[in-house]
Amino acid sequence: MPNTQARSSKLDLRLTPEAKARLSAAARERHQSVSQFVLSSALERADETLADRQHFGLDAEHWSAFMAALERPPRALPRLERLLHEPTPFDPPDAA
Repeated sequence: MPNTQARSSKLDLRLTPEAKARLSAAARERHQSVSQFVLSSALERADETLADRQHFGLDAEHWSAFMAALERPPRALPRLERLLHEPTPFDPPDAA
């Protein structure tokens, strides 16, 4: 399904003549403009990069362990608790 959103942002690249020639040759093979080729290739790579940060799958055993971990009450972390209650340099001075 084609994207019907208007393109309103621009991305400029500086590249070597050799890199530009490779991109042009690849775009010709796909019957696309260099811009179309670069954009579609970059978006595919972005989707691959972000996929494991957006979705993950677990088998039944690991899913059960994951759910059990979520259902357990939080453990006490006294050092973290103390840190969160200590004054910071950004706190206003006490009005005495």
